[in-house]
Amino acid sequence: MAFEFTNEFLENLTELVANKKDKSISAIFKDVHYADIAEVLDEVNFDEAIYIIKLLDSEKTSEILTELEEDIREKILKNLSAKEIADEIGEMDSDDAADIIGELSEERQERVISALDDQELVADIKELLSYDDDTAGALMAKELVKVYETWTVAGCMRRIRGQAKEVTRVHSIYVVDKEEKLVGRLSLKDLIIAKSDQKIADISKSTVDSVNVHEDDEEVAKIMTKYDLEAIPVVDNNNVLVGRITIDDIVDVLKEEADKDYQMAAGLTQDVDSDDSILQLTRARLPWLFLGLIGGVGAFIIMKGFHTVFSKYATLFFFTPLIAAMAGNVGVQSSAIIVQGLANNDVKGSINSRLFKEMLLAALNGVILALFLFLFVWVYEGQIKLAFAISVSLIVVIIIAGLIGTFVPLFLNKRGIDPAIATGPFITTSNDIFGILIYFLIAKMILGI
Repeated sequence: MAFEFTNEFLENLTELVANKKDKSISAIFKDVHYADIAEVLDEVNFDEAIYIIKLLDSEKTSEILTELEEDIREKILKNLSAKEIADEIGEMDSDDAADIIGELSEERQERVISALDDQELVADIKELLSYDDDTAGALMAKELVKVYETWTVAGCMRRIRGQAKEVTRVHSIYVVDKEEKLVGRLSLKDLIIAKSDQKIADISKSTVDSVNVHEDDEEVAKIMTKYDLEAIPVVDNNNVLVGRITIDDIVDVLKEEADKDYQMAAGLTQDVDSDDSILQLTRARLPWLFLGLIGGVGAFIIMKGFHTVFSKYATLFFFTPLIAAMAGNVGVQSSAIIVQGLANNDVKGSINSRLFKEMLLAALNGVILALFLFLFVWVYEGQIKLAFAISVSLIVVIIIAGLIGTFVPLFLNKRGIDPAIATGPFITTSNDIFGILIYFLIAKMILGI
């Protein structure tokens, strides 16, 4: 039965903590999944969360810590001793342990590592912390099941039983040579049906997808997504097997990347959430808001330069918001599709072909929209020349906005800059300015002002 988190449950839990009913609290969480407990701890106040964490056993709380929101986990870790943190880390896989250790100050890192009894885990944590962030090395876990190609099936089964105790879930069995280099993979099915005296080299598959330890984590995510992999081995520059990355880690990478792209599209320059301080939120929002201010000033200057046009055709002024909005919307649509395609590795071919396709698409949309606008202005204002000028301007503005929305993210991607920055305020502001300028230039030309 699924865990149901209600206000009544929260009120009851708060009362139990206040009265220090330890047995009742433990009974409540006995069969509850650690992810659900993490959700509860995110909702209770800090003192209550600390009380519950210290009450539960390390095997469960170690999993809970990995599921907590980062700011909540940081506060909890500050209130745990080095020995208490070491007890929690001792129950974790190496990748989760390294992530938790990495969030501590250097001084606390040393104290926690010194409190760990498992020296193999200590070595694994130090190795994982040595890799750059956002690489396969920083993402991987050291726990895996590996066998040597020279082993027999019978010998392999005996050794696997010992290795599997340290691995939460066995996705694949990796085959290495005497120099620890990855040479293949072995399925559990092939291992089970093989004869006991067969060599591993005879039943293993030599084709195995792997990633280098220095590979960017987003590239790892693309590879695993493309080939529908639940896990992928990680090798060093000499093809020596050093770890594995599982699908749950990749889901976290994809979520973080999606959150980052969404915030950039919304005009936030850094990773923030609603619980951050006003100063942090201001720093994240102000740069793009300032860009919008500059864009507005630019639009004012452009419109002021065409005051003679307004004096003869005041109606042009009232259609300015429509032109600016269409330019911004078309630009955002174009850039969003390109950014999504780049993220999924679906954008192929030359930039010129993409621009040509977008130009045709924008032209078609522009003509359809312009026809409706032409009829509206003609009927409402009774001036066919004015209607023609506004409609032609709209077509050109939509084409230019589509080209800008397509070119900018492709250009940024070629230069190694995150193309997600090309969505939202950046494209909207730039297209607003270009749109207004083009609108008045074309209108002035057609109307002969």
